[in-house]
Amino acid sequence: MAFPIKVCVVCNEEFALKPDKPGFANRCPECSVPEESTDSTAKHRMDADERKSAAEANEARRQAMRNLLYRKDS
Repeated sequence: MAFPIKVCVVCNEEFALKPDKPGFANRCPECSVPEESTDSTAKHRMDADERKSAAEANEARRQAMRNLLYRKDS
């Protein structure tokens, strides 16, 4: 059984879409390789004010989602 032939959306090259291929299904293996960035490897330390503001923003998001999901339409 042949693998389906796809066209990469980045480089427009044809490639065979194989099972367990890492990355995106619409990108060739060369274009699917994750970019090495120093931001993701180095952890950003947050001070107390940043942690507090992030916690408050997360709580506001949770409250908004709760209101949207469970409000009564009466």
